[in-house]
Amino acid sequence: MLHKKDSIRGDLEDDVFASTDLSIAMPKYKFPPGEQVARHAYQVVRDELMLDGNSRQNLATFCQTWVEPEVDDLMTVSLDKNMIDKDEYPQTAELEARCVHMLADLWNSPQAANTMGTSTTGSSEAAMLGGMALLWKWRERRRAEGKPTDRPNLVTGPVQICWHKFARYWDIELREIPMQGDRLIMNAEEVLARVDENTIGVVPTLGVTFTCQYEPVADVAAALDRLQEDTGLDVPIHVDGASGGFIAPFVEPDLLWDFRLPRVKSINASGHKFGLAPLGVGWAVWRDAAELPEDLIFHVNYLGGDMAVFALNFSRPGGQIVAQYYNFLRLGRAGYRKIHEAGYETARYLADEISRMGPFDVVYDGRGGIPALTWKLKEGIDHGFTLFDLADRLRTRGWQVPAYTLPADREDLAVQRILVRHDFSRDLASLLLDDYRRAIGILRKHAPRESLTEEEAGGFHH
Repeated sequence: MLHKKDSIRGDLEDDVFASTDLSIAMPKYKFPPGEQVARHAYQVVRDELMLDGNSRQNLATFCQTWVEPEVDDLMTVSLDKNMIDKDEYPQTAELEARCVHMLADLWNSPQAANTMGTSTTGSSEAAMLGGMALLWKWRERRRAEGKPTDRPNLVTGPVQICWHKFARYWDIELREIPMQGDRLIMNAEEVLARVDENTIGVVPTLGVTFTCQYEPVADVAAALDRLQEDTGLDVPIHVDGASGGFIAPFVEPDLLWDFRLPRVKSINASGHKFGLAPLGVGWAVWRDAAELPEDLIFHVNYLGGDMAVFALNFSRPGGQIVAQYYNFLRLGRAGYRKIHEAGYETARYLADEISRMGPFDVVYDGRGGIPALTWKLKEGIDHGFTLFDLADRLRTRGWQVPAYTLPADREDLAVQRILVRHDFSRDLASLLLDDYRRAIGILRKHAPRESLTEEEAGGFHH
């Protein structure tokens, strides 16, 4: 027995990579028959994650890739909190409610202290909740008028895929305004050409994913106001503020896009994008409680009272909401403004430098949208390479700078884009520019015999 104990002790003292467990490949698609030592299983998983890209160098994502150490600690403390269990975790539920009303105040709701809103797993779920409320309200109006409700439509500019999902899942005709020439976002004229009595709403985007520009919410609202005066047709607006909803209030407080426009009935935003929270939190807020149909609300017991719940998901973690509330307290308006202004400065610096490199025309330079930039290759010139070749070359240095073609009707135009997030400093930007110049030099010297396709160069999806 003593001999066996010593043998076991020797195995436990083995170097992790000299262990019997790691002398063979772990099962990957079938359940393993037995247990593994915790540190061995950990090392296997950790090593596989090493093959992922470095998130800090992922300039495609809108999502946060850096948080303060205090957020890490709060996430750990909240790891076991289920956001759906309001009665079991009443204080976390209280923090969620506070965030809703703070956002309603930030977005100038006339009933900020009493309006309805909810946290979600992200802005896509929040967008779908906003769309559902538009659909239910439209049905109410149509039924009250004795009219059919079988042909709803939704008018948008070039939108993120969540709106395509919403339209398909709820059987709604999506009237997505195509890009045309140099017009790469919606405008009021294109909206008016598509709305009718079956339109449940119009969705302008504050930070279009393809080009990062703000769509003109105030112009669209004014055009719909005139339409109602002329025809009686009352078409509401839901603003997809996935990115801009956490930027414009701090950097451009005078920009009219929010509840100051009476036609704006609801707003969605992504807390884990420019709200600076960890991945997994979005927000939907309604102008006032009357804009959220009662039929969509479920009621749960909360501290012996009643709490209204509106969500597509059920169990989900509470840590992201806790972290969001921490950010609100930690940064305030001044802190968010400083962070986003620094992002804009870096984006404009990059846009100016990239435009000086020669091959590129800047499509969006960080002015009139979110902290980002978009560019294309100059037309009418044989550069010897494409943006897809350039994106692939930059990956050799770890940079993920997406190249992609635009949606209808500009599928002919390929662009490249950089998102400037909280963690992308001016120093990192200068290092990226050095790698850009090197990559262009190599591609000019060794032009590819056959350029990469969009699918081969990373398969970037919005």
